[in-house]
Amino acid sequence: MNETIQTSTVRVFIALAPPDEAKDELAEALRPAYDAYPAMRWNRIEDWHITLAFLGEVSTAAIPLLREPLARLAAARPPLRLALRGAGCFDERVLWSGIDGDVEGLHLLAADVRAVVKECGIPFEDRPLRPHLTLARSRRDDTVGVVRVASGLTGFTGRPWHAERLHLVGSNFGRGPGPIRYRDVEAWRFGGDR
Repeated sequence: MNETIQTSTVRVFIALAPPDEAKDELAEALRPAYDAYPAMRWNRIEDWHITLAFLGEVSTAAIPLLREPLARLAAARPPLRLALRGAGCFDERVLWSGIDGDVEGLHLLAADVRAVVKECGIPFEDRPLRPHLTLARSRRDDTVGVVRVASGLTGFTGRPWHAERLHLVGSNFGRGPGPIRYRDVEAWRFGGDR
């Protein structure tokens, strides 16, 4: 009898999430753009995040390997003071908000997170960190909206906030049709002093 062994996988990344107040402030600034460009694929506000390491599709068996070292890392670090600021676009198709505040600390945290992933033996593409919050994507035939919205948000400066937790996030559990949905696999509070 020939049996096929199926390995269960999940698409995961490690990220920070702005608090609701910071997201609401940016959403309010985006309100005219939501009305003007309803055909853009807007990310759900509850899914906004700052990716530190994108691992992609990994075996569900790898998830437990990450839990303890990421918990230790978070416990040893103080919360980062960050803010959402300005906007831009990648390839005139992806609209993003920039990150301000302790950007150096953000880069150091991302480097430590990526070191943990490597120590756990989980392969991933280690791309340079470009701190941002992805807001929307254009349809293939309409990139004008992304460029216009980015231009309109260049002066946006959100209030400062502290990133309180490190998140291990999974996307599209169940792999059903429709937009991407995220949920925390686990999150760990930062434990160092502010």
